[in-house]
Amino acid sequence: MSPRTNDSTRGSGQEATPPAGAPTASEARAASEVRAASEARVASEVRAASEVRAASEAPAASEGPAAAQAPRAASTAERVDALRRFAAAVRRGRGPHLTSCAVLLAVAMTAGAVAVGGDGRDAARAVPGVSRAVDADVLVRGDLDTAIRSLQAHVREQPRDFGAWATLGTAQVERARTDGDPSRYARAERAFARSLALRPGNDRALAGQAALAAARHDFAAALDHADRALELNPYSERALCSRIDALVELGRYEEAAKAATVADRRRPGVPVFTRYAYVRELRGDVRTARRVLHQALGTAAGPADVAYVATALGNLERGQGRYGIALRHYARALAADDAHLPALEGRARAQASAGDRAGAITTLEQVVTRSPLPGPLVALGELYEDRGDHAKAREQYALVDAWTALARAGGVDVDLDTALAAADHGDPAEALRAARAEWDRRRTVHTADALAWALHRAGRSAEALPYARRATATGYRDAAFLHHRGIIEKATGHDRAARAYLTAALELDPGFSPLGARAARAALKDLEAAR
Repeated sequence: MSPRTNDSTRGSGQEATPPAGAPTASEARAASEVRAASEARVASEVRAASEVRAASEAPAASEGPAAAQAPRAASTAERVDALRRFAAAVRRGRGPHLTSCAVLLAVAMTAGAVAVGGDGRDAARAVPGVSRAVDADVLVRGDLDTAIRSLQAHVREQPRDFGAWATLGTAQVERARTDGDPSRYARAERAFARSLALRPGNDRALAGQAALAAARHDFAAALDHADRALELNPYSERALCSRIDALVELGRYEEAAKAATVADRRRPGVPVFTRYAYVRELRGDVRTARRVLHQALGTAAGPADVAYVATALGNLERGQGRYGIALRHYARALAADDAHLPALEGRARAQASAGDRAGAITTLEQVVTRSPLPGPLVALGELYEDRGDHAKAREQYALVDAWTALARAGGVDVDLDTALAAADHGDPAEALRAARAEWDRRRTVHTADALAWALHRAGRSAEALPYARRATATGYRDAAFLHHRGIIEKATGHDRAARAYLTAALELDPGFSPLGARAARAALKDLEAAR
């Protein structure tokens, strides 16, 4: 998974204007306290649901093969119904109904057997055409659900196979990243622990733990696990890739570039090529990033690789405003794997940017039904808002809060997601708290942008300006970053810089956000009128 995937949520950039009859400061504080108490109750209920679910899944030491049993996956209808009921509760208000819906959401999203019945045995037994001893390569080139079922069957029969436990953990991490189900991280953690108990210090489990820590946004731990794995096996592809991811997400870009060069020398291939390209893109070298991704596409060995790399190319071209080329790459990705969610999301964003808002909404509705992650939820909400459907927009923004509560219960650091979504569609004070917390953990261009925008939305534009400038200092060209800097430059009286950055944002990617692009054009119009 590209490092960008972890931090994909982008705010709209729409300027805040206080509504008529806005609450006083004391009223706002009181509302904030009530909301905090309600959120604490929700988090408590989610934790309780998680504990019940974990107790039903976690095997005792003597259970042996039973440890591989997994709860039944929720149907799409169950997940969507739970999400909508939770969002409706959020919109209506607080109280017992909200907390009960939080429990429902936590269980339905993870589909614990304790709630819906079944133990997954039949699914694990009947996997035609797949070897019981699934190699780790299947995780890259095969179907993840098939791989997980096969691995579960295998470790039931051979519970002391430490390598299979490590591979099962890695499969759960990868599946969580694609279906937005953070409960899988706890399952992955238990699988890695079992692998290490059977073979202490084995590099496959350590590399898996690095990937798990990165997925949970604990990048310092990811780097530590990756380094330990590489001490044992310097050629571990997963550890090499997790090390690049961790360094990128910690803002240590020079070290990340060196790590990518080392990985390319030791294990050239699609996972390394895509990370190498992203490191180059972060430094403003789009030409090299494009060339490397085309090279990776040429070496892609199976449908999963083709879908992954073609999507990365689509994202790169979309970010440069080349929507037609991006759509062709997404089409190639979906021809290889018609269920590849990142390609569907990318196609929807490119459709919206190219003016096909109806097509974008239809595609994003498919995405969030299957994977209700903050990025596509915010994008869909903004498209609804742009067409005037404010009720549906509020539902999507409420679902971001629901996902955030579940992710926190699954041990995921979601402060960056919270900051970006809340700054434009929630509580500016919460956005600022989350952005500061994330900045304290890691100093990246993404966290600099999030903190700058949160400060601006909180009315502290002078404090925001140094962070906005830092977000654009590496040469990385992102229209949302440029837009944010332009708005902040304008708010601090730097009109010439404001015009330059707002113009650059719209020239680079004129459709980067339906609301943000509109705000950028309006700000430019104001600047021209003031000349």
